[in-house]
Amino acid sequence: MARKLQNLRNIGIIAHIDAGKTTVTERMLFLSGAKHRVGKVDSGNTTTDDDAEEQDRGITIYAACVTFDWSGIHINLLDTPGHVDFTAEVERSLRVLDGAVVVFSAREGVEAQSETVWRQADKYNVPRIAFINKLDREGAEFRRVLDEIKDRLGANPVPIAIPVGEGPAHVDDPFRGTIDLIKMRMLTYEDDGKQVKDQPIPEEFLDHAKIAREEMLESIYNLSDEAMSLALADEPVPNELIRKVLREGTLLRQIQPVVCGSALHGIGVQSVLDAVKFYLPNPLDRPPVEGSNPRKENSTEVRKPNAKEPFCGLVFKILPAKTGDLYWIRVYSGELKSNTRVYCPGKDKKENVAQLWQIHATRKERDGQMPAIGCGEIVGVIGPRFAVTGDTLCEQKSPILLESIDFPETVIEMAIEPDSTAERDKLAEILELLKRQDPTFRATENEETGQTLIAGMGELHLEVIKNRLLRDFNLKVKVHKPRVSYRESVNLEKTVTRDCNRLIEGQQIYGEVTLKMEPDEKVESGVKVFNRLPVDSMPAEFVQTVKEEIQARGDGGGCIGSFPLAKIRVTLTGAKANENSTPMAFAIAAGEAFEQALREASPALLEPVMKVSITTPEEYFGEFVGDLAMRRAQVISTDTHAGTTYIVAHAPLAELLSYSGVMRSLSQGRAGCSMEPLGYQEAPPEIRKNFEI
Repeated sequence: MARKLQNLRNIGIIAHIDAGKTTVTERMLFLSGAKHRVGKVDSGNTTTDDDAEEQDRGITIYAACVTFDWSGIHINLLDTPGHVDFTAEVERSLRVLDGAVVVFSAREGVEAQSETVWRQADKYNVPRIAFINKLDREGAEFRRVLDEIKDRLGANPVPIAIPVGEGPAHVDDPFRGTIDLIKMRMLTYEDDGKQVKDQPIPEEFLDHAKIAREEMLESIYNLSDEAMSLALADEPVPNELIRKVLREGTLLRQIQPVVCGSALHGIGVQSVLDAVKFYLPNPLDRPPVEGSNPRKENSTEVRKPNAKEPFCGLVFKILPAKTGDLYWIRVYSGELKSNTRVYCPGKDKKENVAQLWQIHATRKERDGQMPAIGCGEIVGVIGPRFAVTGDTLCEQKSPILLESIDFPETVIEMAIEPDSTAERDKLAEILELLKRQDPTFRATENEETGQTLIAGMGELHLEVIKNRLLRDFNLKVKVHKPRVSYRESVNLEKTVTRDCNRLIEGQQIYGEVTLKMEPDEKVESGVKVFNRLPVDSMPAEFVQTVKEEIQARGDGGGCIGSFPLAKIRVTLTGAKANENSTPMAFAIAAGEAFEQALREASPALLEPVMKVSITTPEEYFGEFVGDLAMRRAQVISTDTHAGTTYIVAHAPLAELLSYSGVMRSLSQGRAGCSMEPLGYQEAPPEIRKNFEI
């Protein structure tokens, strides 16, 4: 099913939780004719939030894909979560998308997760447009949100539409429509947003509209010599040229066109869809993907979005199912056909492509099976067995390995215990299934206690996993309270030399190793091993044995509480061998040198720190600041607007467990907060002594 790539848009809806992403998606489906009734988040009947947990909580947990047509273009849209615990869903979606719509609440403005998703879009060089939503809410301010986008995100927002009024119906000047600054027309909306009335701008709004249009044109002049020349000659700038320059600036990520409205009432969503058509990229607008050739060192392979190129695609999401896992794949080049074989270079395995399906929300679309899919598309594939999220699929005769997807480390864990041996086997099977679906979910078994530890991105993440185990899979397990995932590192640089010169099973063996261990902030997790021995000074077999032993010791945990190691660099700086040297001798020497260096390099316990963003009525500000101080938190900033105070603080995760209940108590249920992992810092002595072995 090949489409004209010029008419294809792969976009994502990204935002902070509760900004209105899912409602925007519902309106798009309704206005495009793909749906005949608008679902509501509060009613639990939206298309993309089809999981029971999402419907119960009224939030998006899993990225969902929908497709529809609008004004001559075909749109593949991913609706993503807004809660930081599920930020991996945003990460993997942005990795494969061509453009994004960023939704902001006109009342809350730029929030914590707004900054996170903006950074993620920057990371993958994704062009974007902005939609300032909820202009019908109390306290809505279009101009303030624009300033926050510019100041807090370092962006260059260019309004191409402005609101007529702000706030709910009972205020003096309520929100009731928008002004299109390109056509200079006022738009009002009827029939649940389906009917758009295009009319002249009333006299009382004309001066304001002219000023806003001139500000928009100033941005155009900075990007186009042609537009600047017309302005200097005092000639009008054609609308076609305005759109052309806005598109070019958006694709280069120099600007972000801004539209506005209220998705709940169907106002302004048509403008979002038009902006997607006019300004966001099609696959041809994006650079060709680059990767390495797994069969050649230091080689670069390039794939253009062309049907004649060899097939190349990236697995970015897997939905496990008993009837066959559904692999979500972005096709970058060539054509993918059903009943064929492809190659997974990351696993060096051939994979079957049994069926191709159009994806609808998080399921296969009914009657959506396809014989083939062209480049630029997003498709569901049944058949692969070995590939995981982030793996490349390609033609075996033209291999390419694309950059994978990096996911953040888990920060919190919880112990679960099955009631019986039968339940233990079932639990292990289900946990493997969940790990395939969620790359930020971890599950390990403690051999000493027999407990199974599951780890995730936050309390809500683990609570959702727990509910799935108990409700969806009917497992009989005991669930313990969540606990923090600590890490261990070192503070000092230490060089250690150890040798192995001993008689083992009647054979004298010898090997000497010198290691330098030092802290390294760039090593986010585990231990990074480097070899600085002169070339050919040691047999490659012995060097490889040393590196493998160090890596194995690094994976085994630290010397304080056996927590995983992080931020450590180990360099092999010296080694000696003789006629009695064996790999075993070097493994023993390397292991002993590593353990000694770890003990003597001033070991440190690291605790995860969270960025906490609190929104509270102003009268409770003092209570929150006092409570944060008791939790070893550092208040970074405070801001008060329209009776609401916004607090940003950095606090250890250990002090924030069950914080949502405390927050409700402090504010009589009127405050809200979000958290995102910030990094790790050294824990104070009173925390460390609780874990010392």
